[in-house]
Amino acid sequence: MATKKPSNPTLPIVTPRAPDGGDAVVLERRAQKVKPPQLYQVAMLNDDFTPMEFVVMVIQEFFSKDREAATQIMLKIHLDGKGVCGVYSRDVAATKVDQVLDAAKQAGHPLQCVSEPIE
Repeated sequence: MATKKPSNPTLPIVTPRAPDGGDAVVLERRAQKVKPPQLYQVAMLNDDFTPMEFVVMVIQEFFSKDREAATQIMLKIHLDGKGVCGVYSRDVAATKVDQVLDAAKQAGHPLQCVSEPIE
């Protein structure tokens, strides 16, 4: 248990100068340059055992795609070996991957899903 109250950080003390414009001190706030967060794409990998209908259902459920878009992504996965289901921040992408892998495991399918950083 703390025995002292937390203290506020102290700012530098600026003493007012004469209004004659002599040696006035001005503190300037500099804007920090912040980069946008790294984005990750969530991709499913093709296998010869997971039914196409299950893949479409997973894409609809976890990536909020309509049936037409989900079918197009499923065909891309089937034909190219990999298809991107969505682009998210790192934590959201990791959650989506976990959800897909859990659903596939519960249904007894070997469907694989990965997240990859976008360069």
